[in-house]
Order: sequence, then structure tokens, then C-alpha cells
Amino acid sequence: MRSGSIAFLSTTLPSYTSPVNLKTLRSSAVVVATPLGHRLSLLRNFRVPQTDRKVNKISPGHNLFSVTTTRTLTRVSASSMASSFSPEKARVPPAIDTPIPPISKFKIGLCQLSVTADKERNIAHARVAIEEAAEKGAKLVLLPEIWNSPYSNDSFPVYAEDIDAGKDSSPSTAMLSEAARSLKITIVGGSIPERCGDKLYNTCCVFDTDGNLIAKHRKIHLFDINIPGKITFEESKTLTAGETPTVVDTDVGRIGIGICYDIRFQELAMLYAARGAHLLCYPGAFNMTTGPLHWELLQRARAVDNQLYVATCSPARDAESGGYVAWGHSTLVGPFGEVLATTEHDEATIISEIDYSLMDLRRTNLPLQKQRRGDLYNLVDVQRFNSQ
Repeated sequence: MRSGSIAFLSTTLPSYTSPVNLKTLRSSAVVVATPLGHRLSLLRNFRVPQTDRKVNKISPGHNLFSVTTTRTLTRVSASSMASSFSPEKARVPPAIDTPIPPISKFKIGLCQLSVTADKERNIAHARVAIEEAAEKGAKLVLLPEIWNSPYSNDSFPVYAEDIDAGKDSSPSTAMLSEAARSLKITIVGGSIPERCGDKLYNTCCVFDTDGNLIAKHRKIHLFDINIPGKITFEESKTLTAGETPTVVDTDVGRIGIGICYDIRFQELAMLYAARGAHLLCYPGAFNMTTGPLHWELLQRARAVDNQLYVATCSPARDAESGGYVAWGHSTLVGPFGEVLATTEHDEATIISEIDYSLMDLRRTNLPLQKQRRGDLYNLVDVQRFNSQ
């Protein structure tokens, strides 16, 4: 017999105190074969916990009756369900609507540069790469992490520049400013070691088309790892962690900035998305251990989780210098987690297109923002919350 129907074949009514307690019976139909008196008593006293009942005599010769009930179903619309889940409360303060970008479609250039111990050469070389990207139509150019210096704790203090002190104290950012102004492009200037007072930072500068410094991101999460037999590195031996997430409005849209190890922390990317970012840029230098395993994986995860673009730029690989060896593989990922453009480990400049209309499409396909469970969890943007 199917679940949902129960038959009594005895000629006596089961006791309410017996193991077969009528109050516990869960049925939509009951077939009863009992003497008439017991049968009528059963029909009078039996209570079915649904809303509607109907009694039908199905066999006069055998005194069989059926009791059927109709369950009441409550239908809840998707909109009312979403409202009860309070998706707007999943972000504290509530997420900012993604603004309409100044431009919907443009080309980005990712300059995967070789880096040497010669700082002047590194600066001149980066300038040439930026010019080549602009000649190919790039309106936004992204440089690698630590592109003006070898990547080492010994080098950071030697190559560090006082960015706030201006051109003479920071030749690297002076070049970026002049290139952005003369080429009329936006530059996310990778990162360089920055000196500020007695502290050193791993810092990314963003320049607008007039050459103005419009944002400065200091790496928030320092690269301190120990994989025995593979790689050990502690940026915290020389560098200080930044204190501020960075989102900046540019001529090519709203950009969230992270540096290398920052990409491992999904909370930062989620915060940037909640601030309305169209694109996340991560200059980075993953190594030969974590690069093959995690570099592309993390980029695609940040993109698909937040339904936006992610661009990364690495130094080219230099296995001959005896120092830190970068994985390379600079990449652009779309809002559906698809790899739109990438390269191998050699020096290269990638030119690819960003089309922000795809963000709207994917957010319509998968309306995650409207489906979050603000009644169960939330992400607090501490900086925005404290500024209220």
C-alpha cells in the first residue's frame, strides 16, 4: 500500500491508546472494513488534519467507505519569498547599485613585463609597453606587481619611493602620470615598494587620463606563507599592511583594486562588488607552487561570485636570476567566470575587450543579488558603516 493511505482490516475499532493511535495517522485516504456501528463511530470521531473531507460509499455489498481529503497548498511568489529573505540585509550597509559606466565597451591592456635589478631600465621598459598597448587601442592599461624592483625583502627598502613627495622622489609614478596624460588612457600602475615615513608598503597607484593620481591602494593582506620544501616568504618582515579597501571611479568604469595575495580573500571582492565595482584589478606575482594550482582558479572564483570582470597582471618569469620566480599567466576573466584572454610565462602584452553589457546579462540570468539570505548572513563594510 502506498504511503498516504491506511487500511483497517479488523472488525474492531483500534483503541486511541493502542500503538495505532488515530491522532498520529497521516493519510489522504482511509479504507475501512468494520461492522456498521463501529464504522459510523469511526467516521464521526476520526479527524484528518487537512481542510476538506468527502465520504463516499464505494461498495454497498461490503460496507466499504472511502474518506478523501483535499490538502490546502499555499503558493508564495518569488518576489514575496525574496522579500522575506531580506536580500538587502546581506550587505551592511546595503549594497550600492552598480552605476552606469562612462563607457560600455573598451579594450584593456595587460603588460606582463620582465623585471631586472636595473630600476631605470625597468621604468623605461614599462613606458614602452604602455605605449604599445595604447597604440593597439587599450583605454586601460594594467602593470604587474613590483615591476620596478626585484621581488625580495632585501630589495624593497632599496627600491622604495616616496610617492607623496612627488616626481623627484618617485620616478616610477612620475612616468606613469606622464604616460597616462600624454596617451589619454587610464593606468592601474601595478605596484611598487612605497616609503612613507619609517614604513614600507606594497602600493598600487591609479592615474586618470589627465595624469592625476586618483587612487592609491596599499596591499591589505601581506604574503606570509610557508610551504616546506616549496616556498617560504614573509612580506611582513619589511612591509606594512594597508588599512583601506580601494574603489575608484575612472573613465572606464568603477574599479576595485587588490594586490596579489588580496585575491585570496573573497570578502574584499564581495565588498568591492557591494560598492558597485564593474572591474577588479589585481596586479600579482604568484609563484611556481601556488600559481599552477590557484592563480586562474581564484580569478574565476572572484569573477563568478560577484558577476563582474577580473583582470590580473604578473611579471614575466625569470628562472635564471636565482630570485623569486613568478608564474606569469596574466589573464582577463568575464562575469560568467570565463577566461577571455591569457598568456603563458614569457613577456607579453595582452589586448582584450571588456563589454559591461555582459554583466547585466549574467546578473539577469542568475539574479544572485536578489536571492541572498539577509535573514541568515551578512557582510559588513566596516569603512562605510563607520562613516554613516
